[in-house]
Amino acid sequence: MTEANSGSNTLKIAAAVAIVFGVLTVFSGGRALFGGAEARAAVGDAVPFVLWFNFLAGFAYVVAGVGLFLRHRPAVWISLGIFGCTVLVFLGFGMHVLQGGTYEARTVGEMTLRTGVWAVISVLAWRQFGSTSER
Repeated sequence: MTEANSGSNTLKIAAAVAIVFGVLTVFSGGRALFGGAEARAAVGDAVPFVLWFNFLAGFAYVVAGVGLFLRHRPAVWISLGIFGCTVLVFLGFGMHVLQGGTYEARTVGEMTLRTGVWAVISVLAWRQFGSTSER
């Protein structure tokens, strides 16, 4: 396998992760936001702006994933935008916690995971498109 094929396969795996992550995010966020009383109770002290951001970002995850799979250059910028916005929301969540706001401890892990996943996807996409002559 050549280095170009290896990078292409890595990008396809990253795209698949983005799509699956997005679908799961939309499903779980939609259930938490629009489900019955039992579903809303299950989220506990979720921070509303974090919950809404994650739900809406799930759609962008799918768009970025499809774009990366199809090797559309704008998908790199979408991925970087998702990463940047996730970092900003995570910082806002941190401020909320520091100001004594209620929250679910699992949100810390979830936001850490989201930030890490999109950092990796963004770097992989940037490297793949930056190392090709398809400009």
